[in-house]
Amino acid sequence: MQKHLRLNEYKILFYRIALAYLFYFIARVLFYYFNADLLRVESVSDFLSLSYYGLAFDTTAILYINLLFIVFSILPFWKNTNAGYQKFLFYLYFGTNLLAFATNFIDFIYYKFTFARTTSAALNVLEHETNKTTLFLNFLVEYWYVFALFVLTSALWVFLYKRIKVQDFKPTGYVPYFSFSTVGFLMIVLFVIGGIRGGDFKKSTRPINLLDASRNVKNIVHSDIVLNTPFAIIRTLFSNSFLKVDYPEVNSKVITDKIQPVKSYHNNPKTKPNVVVFILESYGREYIGAFNKKSNIPDYKSHAPFLDSLAQHSMIFTNAYANGRQSIHGMSSVLAGIPSFKDAFTSSPYPKQKIESLVSTLKGEGYNTSFFHGAANGSMGFLGFSKILGIDDYYGRTEFNDDSQFDGFWGIWDEPFLQFMKKTLDTKKTPFFASVFTVSSHEPYVIPEKYKNRFHEGGVPIHKAVEYTDYAVKRFFEEAKKEPWFENTIFVMVADHCNQIYYDEYQKPINRFAVPILIYKPNSSYVGVDEDLAQQIDIYPTILDMIGYDKPFRSWGRSLLDKKTSVPFVINSTGNIYQFAKGNYICTFDGKKALGFYDKEDKALKHNLIKKRNAEMDEIELNCKAFIQDYMERVVDKKLDK
Repeated sequence: MQKHLRLNEYKILFYRIALAYLFYFIARVLFYYFNADLLRVESVSDFLSLSYYGLAFDTTAILYINLLFIVFSILPFWKNTNAGYQKFLFYLYFGTNLLAFATNFIDFIYYKFTFARTTSAALNVLEHETNKTTLFLNFLVEYWYVFALFVLTSALWVFLYKRIKVQDFKPTGYVPYFSFSTVGFLMIVLFVIGGIRGGDFKKSTRPINLLDASRNVKNIVHSDIVLNTPFAIIRTLFSNSFLKVDYPEVNSKVITDKIQPVKSYHNNPKTKPNVVVFILESYGREYIGAFNKKSNIPDYKSHAPFLDSLAQHSMIFTNAYANGRQSIHGMSSVLAGIPSFKDAFTSSPYPKQKIESLVSTLKGEGYNTSFFHGAANGSMGFLGFSKILGIDDYYGRTEFNDDSQFDGFWGIWDEPFLQFMKKTLDTKKTPFFASVFTVSSHEPYVIPEKYKNRFHEGGVPIHKAVEYTDYAVKRFFEEAKKEPWFENTIFVMVADHCNQIYYDEYQKPINRFAVPILIYKPNSSYVGVDEDLAQQIDIYPTILDMIGYDKPFRSWGRSLLDKKTSVPFVINSTGNIYQFAKGNYICTFDGKKALGFYDKEDKALKHNLIKKRNAEMDEIELNCKAFIQDYMERVVDKKLDK
C-alpha cells in the first residue's frame, strides 16, 4: 500500500528541503561570525531567537528556489523513482540551491561595505562595469577562505543529500497512485504558497518583505541576521521601491513648511568663483583626524595628514552623513541633492528627466562643467547620469589614454589621474565647475608598487589606500596653487560612503554613514568647525548660497552656512528602514510608522524611547513623512526641475 501512496518519496522530499534549512542556518551563523563587530548579539539565546524569526524568510527563499524541484518530485511520472529521474532531480536541486546559497557567502564580505543584505540593486551596479571577470577573480583570490568555506559546506550538503535515496519501484495500482498523488500535490502546493507568503494564507495579507525582518528585533541592525541574501534578492528582483505615498497628515502646506523643497538665498553678493568638488571613494570620517578631535577614541590615529592640514584653513562639518550606502548613490546626492534610499535613484525607472542641480544652475550662470572618473567610461553609470545632468565634458579612463597607470581593477591611480584633471582644468575658461570621483581607495585597496614602503596597511587594509589618496590630493593642490584660477576657487571634499571600520565608535549604526564635508576657499572667511547635522544633499545649496545665487531652486538639502531659514536634519536609509535625525532625536521609520526614537547621542541605537513619545518626536516623524512624500512625488511625476 505504501508504494501506491508514495510516502517514502514524500518523506525524502521533506528531508531534502530540511537540508536547505540546515544549511541556511549554517550560513546565518557564518554571516554573523564574519560580521560580529557590526552586528553584536549579546548572547547565544538572542542569536537563536533571531534565527527563529529568520525561519519565515528562509522558508520563502527555500520554497521559491526549490519550486521546480518540488513540482518535479511530486508529479506522477511513473518513473519518478528510477536512477535516471533521481539524477535529474539531483542536478535540478543543487543547480538552483547552490547558486542561491552562494549569495549568502558574498555577504560575509560585502556586508562590511554596504551594511545591508545584498539586493537586486547590486545587479544594477554591476551592469555598468566592464571588468566583471577581473573583479570576480580578485574576490576569489582575496577572500579565498570564503570560497573554500562555500566548497566545504556544499560538499557536506551533497554528502547528506546522497545519504538517503529513493528506492526504485513501479506502482501496481494506478487509481490509488493517481488519487493519492493528486491529493498530495494539492496539499504540498498549498503549503508552498503559504510558505512563500511567509506562513500566512490570508489573501488580505501581503507576502513578507524586507521590512518585516525588523518587526521582532530590538536593535534595527539585527534585521540583517533575520534575513538571508537569497530572500533579499528575490523580493527586490521585480520590485520598484519608487512609489508615491500619501500620508493623511501631510499636505502641500506641511511640505512647504517642514521640508522647504524650493530654496532661495540672499546672504552673499553675487560672485562667480570656480567650483571643484572631490567625491572621495569610501573616505569615511573615521580616517581624518581633524574630524575626530572630540570623538574621544583611545589611541586614535589619522590617515589623512594633508586633509588634516587643509582643514585648518577650511570650514569643516564634523557631524555630517551620507545620504546613501554605495558609490552609485553618491553622485546624485552630492551634485543633484537627490538621496537614494532602498535603491539607487540613478538605477530607478526615473532618472531620465530634466533635473535642476548644481550643474544646471551653474551652467545657467555661464559655467563650463566637467566630471572626472578614472574608471572605465560608463562605470557606475556615471557617464549616463552626467549626460542627464547636462555636464559638458566627461573625462574617464578613455580620455586619460594611458593604461600603464591602470591599477588592474577599477581605474587609473588617483595621483596621475588628479594630475591629468589639474592639467585639463588649466585649459578651461573660467568660471568652471568640475567634480572628480576618485577610485584608489576602493576595494581591493591596492596602491602603486613604488609607494608600498611609504603607505602602510594600519588597522585595516583600506588605511594604506586612504593615505595614498590623501597624498594624491596633496599633489593636486601643490600643482593647482601655481595656477591663476586656484585663488578664486571653492573646493569641496566629501566621501561617497563609509567603508572598512577600525574604531568601535564607527561601528555604531548611525556612524556607518559618517562622512567628512570640508569646504576650502583660499584666503576666505570660511574657516572653522561646525558641529550641526549636515549631509551630502546640503552641498548643492551651500555652494549656491556661497556664490550669491539669487534665484529660487529645488533642493531638499539646506545651505550649511545659513542658520536662519531651516533647521539641520539628516535622512538616509539602511535599505529597509529610513533614519531621520533632527533636533534631539533620531527616528527610525519603516515607510508607514515610526519604529523607534533615540537620543541624538545614541548613535548605537540602543535605547528606544518610543514608549516615552513626546511632541518633538511627533514633529520629527511628520518631517520624515513629509520628506518621503515630496521625494517620491517629485521623482515619480518627474518634477525634479522645479
